[in-house]
Amino acid sequence: MRITFVQTGGTIDKDYPRSQHGYAFEFGEPATERLLRRWAPSFAFDVHTVCQKDSTDLTDDDRERLAAFVRASDGTHFVVTHGTDTLLATASFLAARLGDQRVVLTGAMRPERFADSDAPLNFGCAVGALQVVEPGVYVAIHGLVARHDRMRRDPVTGGFEFV
Repeated sequence: MRITFVQTGGTIDKDYPRSQHGYAFEFGEPATERLLRRWAPSFAFDVHTVCQKDSTDLTDDDRERLAAFVRASDGTHFVVTHGTDTLLATASFLAARLGDQRVVLTGAMRPERFADSDAPLNFGCAVGALQVVEPGVYVAIHGLVARHDRMRRDPVTGGFEFV
């Protein structure tokens, strides 16, 4: 099995500003690449970037580019890193447009660069889940894994939970 990792941006991929006097995070190298270097995985993989945006700035055109990338790929197993604010909207969008692929979306509430980031847990859950799920679109976050339509985000706490 080969896993295709796809970066779309989001907090998981945010990095410290490279310019002097910067106040906002920037996007750089995908967090996926740093995590995989630490793990030295025993599966084949490749890493691609579709876009680097905060998920609140993602448009349906961006989502269509992501869906088109997955459809055009020879692969069948995908982990998509994404911002948590619109992760579920993108998961639903993809589910309506994809076929026999296995896609797991994940992200983080704190950048992977932070020592207390939830990125390693979320990313690890996504990779593990991808190896056992049936074709479809799933979400892996905060130790939970479910089909995209079986997960929701609590509007008060911001946490994810099963429906």
